[in-house]
Amino acid sequence: QVQLVESGGGLVQAGGSLTLSCAASGNILTINSTRWYHQPPGKQRESIAAIFDDLSVDYADSVKGRFTISRDTTKSTLFTLQMKKMKPDDTGIYYCRMMVVSPAGLTRIYWGRGTQVTVSP
Repeated sequence: QVQLVESGGGLVQAGGSLTLSCAASGNILTINSTRWYHQPPGKQRESIAAIFDDLSVDYADSVKGRFTISRDTTKSTLFTLQMKKMKPDDTGIYYCRMMVVSPAGLTRIYWGRGTQVTVSP
């Protein structure tokens, strides 16, 4: 089994910054990809940032130029999402999702429980 734990959410003023972290632990051989999802109040969850095993990244247009996804240089199971120039529309729950390969060679998707981010006007 694999557990994902997000942290770093909270309240920030518009224009401010927050950094979210997602730490994976458990039965992990490698992590093929990590995605951050944003679920605004009353809306569907959507992918906003992704990083792949070759460290290539991809962003939704809504966060491009403001958010940065990265993998820790010393812990390959720790990922962060730096959020700058935040807007009230960034309010919502942020989830981490990883595609993990186990030592047995099985690939599965895991989700964290989410962390709340609130951006005040």
